[in-house]
Amino acid sequence: MVDQANNSTVDRRVAASPRPRVSIVLVSGGMDSCVTAAIASQDYVLAFLHVSYGQKTEERERKAFNDIADHYGVKQRLEISIEHLAKIGGSSLTDEKTEVSEASLASKEIPTSYVPFRNANMLSIAVSWAEVIRASAIYIGAVAEDSSGYPDCRPEFYDAFQKAIDAGTKPDTHIELRTPVIHMSKAEIVRRGIELDAPLNLTWSCYRSETLACGTCDSCALRLRGFQQAGVNDPIPYAN
Repeated sequence: MVDQANNSTVDRRVAASPRPRVSIVLVSGGMDSCVTAAIASQDYVLAFLHVSYGQKTEERERKAFNDIADHYGVKQRLEISIEHLAKIGGSSLTDEKTEVSEASLASKEIPTSYVPFRNANMLSIAVSWAEVIRASAIYIGAVAEDSSGYPDCRPEFYDAFQKAIDAGTKPDTHIELRTPVIHMSKAEIVRRGIELDAPLNLTWSCYRSETLACGTCDSCALRLRGFQQAGVNDPIPYAN
């Protein structure tokens, strides 16, 4: 005979148990987003979002995304393509006729790899998904060290976007936009990743190649400098 009273007590306990705190992490497959995921994993159940936009290394980045997701046992994964950014153009990452420029880390000019307003497009998708799955935070691995070239990596951009989230979502929606590595140098990100046992060997940063990282584009150069300054060998293969 079923004990209805005990079942009722269990039902009430289940109903009263708090929902797990879920955070969406935008994961490109690169080092910064991987370390950001490692940081988020300390406090949240993770949901991973990967956004392709017609970039030249799209397939390799998608593999890195899934490898990192497998490492963390992420069950909720969303892969979105926003190829309109490639159709709009304006970036060497999406235009086959435009070469990805050689690294110039001292330059203050916006590099050809800048994809106009890309991060705003990605964050808008993340906010929509966050409302549906009731995520309480969105993590993105933006780094201000890149901001001399990429306007949408600056802290003030994310402050402004937080206000847009607050104004543009339902009254009972509370989503915090988090940028935990934004003030870190690449070397500090490497060290933090090692501290958290982040799978840096699974990441991919190269703008040009999907087999061996070129070692000379802006992204490779920033990454290599970070590992060098951290006194650690980069675990991924390079052509140069």
